[in-house]
Amino acid sequence: QVPLIESGGGLVQVGGSLRLSCANSKLPISVYDVAWFRQAPGKAREIVAQLTVRGNKTYADFVKGRFTISKDNAQNTVYLQMTNLEPEDTAVYYCTVDHYWGQGTHVTVSS
Repeated sequence: QVPLIESGGGLVQVGGSLRLSCANSKLPISVYDVAWFRQAPGKAREIVAQLTVRGNKTYADFVKGRFTISKDNAQNTVYLQMTNLEPEDTAVYYCTVDHYWGQGTHVTVSS
């Protein structure tokens, strides 16, 4: 079991920003693909963004231009910078490193 510890979620108003973090002490993220997923109430889990070992970034269409995935290999931490948040972004956000999942962090965007 690899603990991925997510943080940074919370309540924010429409148009606001949050930065999610995902830290772990066992997997060197420099050699793994990392990603963020989310699951809104009553909906299926969906991928938000992915960052490959080679540095390629891909984003879901619904977050392009608003969210940025990044990582700090020295800190072994993955980030998701979220800006211009919308009520539709309300969800539990999960990070993944290789095939390991975090426990999720809640993001609520209020209008």
